[in-house]
Amino acid sequence: MIERNEYLDTLKRFKDKQLIKVVTGLRRCGKSTLLTQFKNFLLQNGINEKQIIWINLEDLQYNFITDYMSLYTYINDNLQPDKTNYIFIDEVQQIQHFQKAVDSLYIKNNTDIYITGSNANLLSSELATLLSGRYIEIKMLPLSFIEYKTAYPNLSNDELYQKYISFGSLPYVTNLDTEDDVRLYISSIYNDIIIKDIMTRKNITDESMLKSIAIFALDNIGNLMSSNNIANTMINSGRSINVRTVEKYLESFTESYFLYKASRYDIKGKQYLKTGEKYYTSDLGLRYFILGRKIGDYGHILENVVYLELLRRGYDVYIGKADNFEIDFVAINSSGRIYIQVTESLQNTATRERELRPLQKLKDNYEKLILTSDKMPLSNENGIIIQNVLEWMLKR
Repeated sequence: MIERNEYLDTLKRFKDKQLIKVVTGLRRCGKSTLLTQFKNFLLQNGINEKQIIWINLEDLQYNFITDYMSLYTYINDNLQPDKTNYIFIDEVQQIQHFQKAVDSLYIKNNTDIYITGSNANLLSSELATLLSGRYIEIKMLPLSFIEYKTAYPNLSNDELYQKYISFGSLPYVTNLDTEDDVRLYISSIYNDIIIKDIMTRKNITDESMLKSIAIFALDNIGNLMSSNNIANTMINSGRSINVRTVEKYLESFTESYFLYKASRYDIKGKQYLKTGEKYYTSDLGLRYFILGRKIGDYGHILENVVYLELLRRGYDVYIGKADNFEIDFVAINSSGRIYIQVTESLQNTATRERELRPLQKLKDNYEKLILTSDKMPLSNENGIIIQNVLEWMLKR
């Protein structure tokens, strides 16, 4: 198992805190493995195995748990008196009204609860409503570039990056030996997301259209998109769909963590804009194997990699707008913000000027950064840092 140390450290910090720990993320991004690693940490630090209650609701061993009452009864019957009980419920969204059982267990004095789920709408809406102020959400992504490197220590950074954007960064991919094996694995996850996480839960019947919108979004990562444009593209190709249906499908993709949406932010007006968002995929392996081998678009692929890395580092990430200029990312956290441009290369003079100009227009004192694939030492051009993107990803 690849150690997911940053997520693991978060669980350790919140151990025994009177909060429900909710781990969310794409199917097979490592949520169950993370809980296993944390369980091992508990056992290694003096917690008796009888104090740990582990339930994986995708395991037939627990098929007798069919509703929130049977979930609560099973756990309650196995609690150890006068000791802290560590309760792990994997893929909790399988149980309708699961939050009722979780809420009742939470109010006990001797429980510490950890749950995972693959559907953002279920977790954010139901938990936020019924468990307001009682939980923290740990948003898990596939492997970072640093984590990926631990699986392939003998590859150069360039070789590793090519593998990273082709095979993707879902943890189990690192155990597969051939491209065909990876393709089969990725395809099964894609179908699970489309059928189980979206069509079944959203009562969508048009699988063909849903997949067409998914392919369109994957093919246009990093491009400004709107529901109107997507609907018009489908209609022009002879498909019938309305804007509201496109919106529903896009919402479903983000709720299942298949896609992430980056909205626009007006830097000078200091306001969030309602139109012109971009979408990025949670795993580039999904894009590579669903679209097939496509030459080019390396700039947007690099944008996708940087976007996910910024999320991992705890930023809220937006597309920046300053007058008529666009800035690839405005990354904001409690400490401030960073303005980031992402480009394959700065060797061309026109490209260099184009990437520098939006950052030069900004007159505040926040960090300004250009990330490039060029092999070059860290440099500073009038306060704008220029850095090789792989070095940036490997330095935390």
